[in-house]
Amino acid sequence: MDNYSIVRIDARNMAKHPQAICYINPKHPSYGLKVEWLKKRLDEGLVVKLFYPQGESKAQGFIEYVPGENAWRAVSAHDYMLIHCLWVYAGAFKNKGIGGILLEECYQEAKSAGMAGVAVLSSSGAFMAKSGFFQKKGFQVVDTAPPGYELLVRQIRPAAPPRINNRQSSLEAFTGLHIVYSRQCPWVARFVQDLDAWLGIKSISATVTELKTAAQAQAAPSPYTTFNLIHNGRLLADHYISQTRFANILRKEKLL
Repeated sequence: MDNYSIVRIDARNMAKHPQAICYINPKHPSYGLKVEWLKKRLDEGLVVKLFYPQGESKAQGFIEYVPGENAWRAVSAHDYMLIHCLWVYAGAFKNKGIGGILLEECYQEAKSAGMAGVAVLSSSGAFMAKSGFFQKKGFQVVDTAPPGYELLVRQIRPAAPPRINNRQSSLEAFTGLHIVYSRQCPWVARFVQDLDAWLGIKSISATVTELKTAAQAQAAPSPYTTFNLIHNGRLLADHYISQTRFANILRKEKLL
C-alpha cells in the first residue's frame, strides 16, 4: 500500500482520533476509562499510532508500544521496545500489509533510539496476532510460558534477550477468588466495574486488584496482565471474558 498517513497520538489530538481508544465509540462508557489510562502512559513513553489509507476518515490499523522498562506485560525487556498491541480493522483493507507497515514504524523508532530490538508477547490462545505473523516479519521466539505464551524479538544489535517473568509460583498466594486487572483494555475495565455489582447480588466474595503501575504489571501472576481470574492458586482465565463465561467458570468452581 503506497498512499497512506500515520498519525501519532498525543494528548492534544486524541479527541480527533477516537480509534486510538481501541475502536470504541466515544459515547460508550468504556471510552473514558482508556482515555484516563492512556494520558498517564503517554508521559511514560507509550506510543500509539493509527494508520489511515488515503481518502479514509477512519483509521484502519493500530499499534501501541512502549520502552520495555515501562511495559504493561509481565516481562523484563529493558533496552527493547515492547509492543502491547497490533491490530488491523477487519474490512476492505485487511491483508494489505498494514500490520507490516506499523511494525516497521516501531522497529525504526527503536533503532533510532539505539535500542537492542523490538519485542512482543504473543499467545496460542485469544490474542491480538499470532506468533507466526511476527516470525514472518523477522521476529524469533526467545522465551515461552504457560499456557501457550511466546515472547518474540526482532534484534537490532547484540544484547541479552528479554524474558517472561514467569510468576506461576506466585499463584499459590492467591487464596479464594481474585481478579487482577489493569485499565489498559477498556473492555476489561468496564467489565470489572459492572462485575462488582453482580458479585454483590450473587453474594460472592472476590478480591479485586487493579494494577496501577508498569512495575506492578511486570510482577503480575500471568504474562498478559490485563485480566487474570484466579481461584485458590489456579489461573482460570487470562484474557477478557464475557459475563456469561465468567458465570460458567464460577459454576464449575462451585462458587455459583
